[in-house]
Amino acid sequence: MKSQATMICCLMFFLGIECSHYKSKVHIKDGDKLQHPEGKLKTGRIQEKCQGPCIMASNCSQPCAQHFRGEIGFTCHQNKWQKSTETCTSLSVETLFKDFSSASRLSLAASSVPVHVLDFRAPQPVESVAQGILRNCPIDYACILDVVKSSEATSGNIAFIVELLRNISTDLSDNVTQEKMKSYSEVANHILDTAAISNWAFIPDKNASSDLLQSVNLFARQLRVHNESENLADELFIQAKGLRINHNTSEKKFNFSASMNSTTEGILGMIEIPRQELWKLSPNASQAISIAFPTLGAILKEVRSQNVSLPRPVNGLVLSVILPEGLKQVLFTFEKINKSRNARAQCVGWHSRKRRWDENACETTLEITNRVKCLCNYTNMVMSFSILMSPKSIDNKVLYYITCIGLSISIFSLILCLIIEAVVWSRVVVTEISYMRHVCIVNIAVSLLIANVWFIINSNFHKKAQDSNWCVALTFFSHFFYLSLFFWMFFKALLIIYGILVVFRRMMKSRLMAIGFAIGYGCPLVIAGTTVAITVPEKGYMRPDACWLNWDNTKALLAFTIPALVIVAVNLVVVLVVAVNTQRPSIGSSKSQDLAIIMRISKNVAILTPLLGLTWGFGVATLIEGTSLIFHIIFALLNAFQGFFILLFGTIMDHKIRDALRMRISSLKGRTRAAENASLSPTNGSKLMNR
Repeated sequence: MKSQATMICCLMFFLGIECSHYKSKVHIKDGDKLQHPEGKLKTGRIQEKCQGPCIMASNCSQPCAQHFRGEIGFTCHQNKWQKSTETCTSLSVETLFKDFSSASRLSLAASSVPVHVLDFRAPQPVESVAQGILRNCPIDYACILDVVKSSEATSGNIAFIVELLRNISTDLSDNVTQEKMKSYSEVANHILDTAAISNWAFIPDKNASSDLLQSVNLFARQLRVHNESENLADELFIQAKGLRINHNTSEKKFNFSASMNSTTEGILGMIEIPRQELWKLSPNASQAISIAFPTLGAILKEVRSQNVSLPRPVNGLVLSVILPEGLKQVLFTFEKINKSRNARAQCVGWHSRKRRWDENACETTLEITNRVKCLCNYTNMVMSFSILMSPKSIDNKVLYYITCIGLSISIFSLILCLIIEAVVWSRVVVTEISYMRHVCIVNIAVSLLIANVWFIINSNFHKKAQDSNWCVALTFFSHFFYLSLFFWMFFKALLIIYGILVVFRRMMKSRLMAIGFAIGYGCPLVIAGTTVAITVPEKGYMRPDACWLNWDNTKALLAFTIPALVIVAVNLVVVLVVAVNTQRPSIGSSKSQDLAIIMRISKNVAILTPLLGLTWGFGVATLIEGTSLIFHIIFALLNAFQGFFILLFGTIMDHKIRDALRMRISSLKGRTRAAENASLSPTNGSKLMNR
């Protein structure tokens, strides 16, 4: 009876009549936990949060919506249930091939095949994706497209499709054709859609995005390019191109334009194989394949290294390239997604084994406002490249205006400070200590003035001077004069300690001058010169985007930051010593005397803070990733106006300089009056009449 019912149902199926009594049994391999099609699915709406008290770091789960298997995980964070994971899926090996049973295949030939020839046995079980594809659509893999593209891009379905593509790449990559690549790209495009990006975050396996990239590269590697140039895939969120190359061909380029969604303008990317690399190829023709991903950068999750504490956003296309053996270097041009003026870029390559971006894989050769050029090293482990946006970038017009206005006022103040020192010099340099004190102020002002001028030149002309000897010169002199500023401030601190501790025995002026210039200019010259000698041969002296010390490759910036921070720390100790040695209140002193002492200490600290460079201590806060903008504004205010503070606290607030200036002005007025009186005297009048 059972066999007869089966035969009748099959005959009805050939005639186009649905049979509700017969259901084909499809078995799947172990580990793919599925309910029978006739089994009861979980129903009910997805709850926004779990029921019950939310205790810190506690977890709970909720069932998926109807027709989905899996669950949604929640974690208690800040007294609220927040979604953490999701495994809701409607896809399975069974659903992929449910419309391709043996009966359905035979139905296509039912009109020409006699009934007694038909095989009415139950279809063979589909145990894996590879077996199902080989059985149903081995030529183009098209049998899985409709089911995949019609599925909702939930986190569970995304994870299933990633595993599906990985299985195809490992089990079905023997003879990859353009048709297979097209179907493969359509499946990948479905989970790379902009609308699906947010769901990637809830996949329990955080390596899923890296697995997807590696699977696509592995599958494309097996593709054979037959024409001079071929478009292998042209989906919205994944594009692939192929070229035939040999050692006689000129430079070869791949050009891409891919959008983040269907409405925005395309982001450009270009891959160029240099001529000198093509010379390494054998005479036989070879091929190169490239793939562009506009949205993958927002999905890739890298394994954090110890020196990377914040996520580094991708600021361009992710470009993969598959080259023949022997080719090592490739040129990339990336258009920036964020074209902000201060959004610095870092060229990187994705290390498939470490599952993170590798800064050592690429070198930035050019960076302008909207695009970046990179020279990258291609290996079997590093086949995909992009640009990262530095999380330290501060794009704020307030900082720009503070810097411009502050530097202008600072330069004017320093010039005025030097003029005042020149006017009163002979009246204020009486003792060795006072002489050296004013020598320090003059050299501090000169060093800061020249350093500020070099800073302005660097800011306005670094693009023209980049990759030239001019840029090396600009970087060297900026480094030298900023170091001179700090070392002269350090020498001033030593003079203060010398004045406090040494009372009866004084050093000769010539010796003090020799020590001062050796510290103020000799030490900076040694440090700046050594930095140039070590880093210039390795092309790691300057930043790729500005004429200033490099950090990313050689850490040359440490040759400035370490001496500066050490000097700031030492000078801070000196200020504390001065505060402690300020006149202490005697026994039975009045409150007014105590207040006067506090005011005196405050005045000393206020005067010494800009003169000893303590304001640069705020720079430590700005070096920490994720620092609030307020610290950057405070740092910009204090240091952009440092020249004004030196004029105010080092010159104008010095009563000796004020007295000398008044005497100088009175003397000039006296000379002017004497000259006027002399010109109006009777003797001069008679002489004029005689003439």
